[in-house]
Amino acid sequence: MGLEGNAFTAGIKDKVVIITGASSGIGEAAALLLAERGAKLVLGARGADRLEALGKRIVSNGGEAVYASTDVSRREDMSRLAALACERYGRLDVLINNAGVMPISPLDDLRVEDWEAMIDINMKGVLYGIAAALPIFRRQGFGQFVNIASTAAHRTVPDQSVYSGTKFAVRAISEGLRQEAGDQLRVSIISPGIVRTPFTEGVTKREIRDRLAAMRDELAMPPEAVARAIGFAIEQPADVDVNEIVIRPTAQG
Repeated sequence: MGLEGNAFTAGIKDKVVIITGASSGIGEAAALLLAERGAKLVLGARGADRLEALGKRIVSNGGEAVYASTDVSRREDMSRLAALACERYGRLDVLINNAGVMPISPLDDLRVEDWEAMIDINMKGVLYGIAAALPIFRRQGFGQFVNIASTAAHRTVPDQSVYSGTKFAVRAISEGLRQEAGDQLRVSIISPGIVRTPFTEGVTKREIRDRLAAMRDELAMPPEAVARAIGFAIEQPADVDVNEIVIRPTAQG
């Protein structure tokens, strides 16, 4: 396989990029930015209608995108998404493990189903993405993982211990993967602070949801800021691996 257009080249144009959680928030912003810069996108999310609308928007604006309904907590869904990239475009350059949920609550509430959802999506979803893409990257001899963590992966606060634990895990898994990857693969972690996305919708405890929404409305940065950080990590030359970017609103403590 030649080097043109794959992860051995700098820039974004013509790179084949999978984005999970692509139908809203950071995933949607990243899809629009990367499409504008010439990437060939493979979009996955559970929200089929929004996903289809995003795919059609990108194509109507002259970009390239295919999409498939994807639940990252199902390994077979991630395998199918990676296969779709290879079937449609012949390779895979970048996997952005972006899908995540944040139904935070005090541990005393014993919202065990919410804990399991965060583990299944935030942590196991990343592992299933790695399991789907790593063999492809090894065969090709190139590839890049971009795993979305959080500033909660650096600091734990009350009510967020399980969420924070899953994001600490994303950082640990990513760093281990980086060390195992060798000199042909790249691994980047993006750790955003408060972002203007619908993340509060999954918070089941009303007082926490209202508090987070007020904080978001006052402090949050736009998802496009995180998308630019993702683009920066992807566009570097092949011998440069941006290991982690922590990006916060200036007003966030």
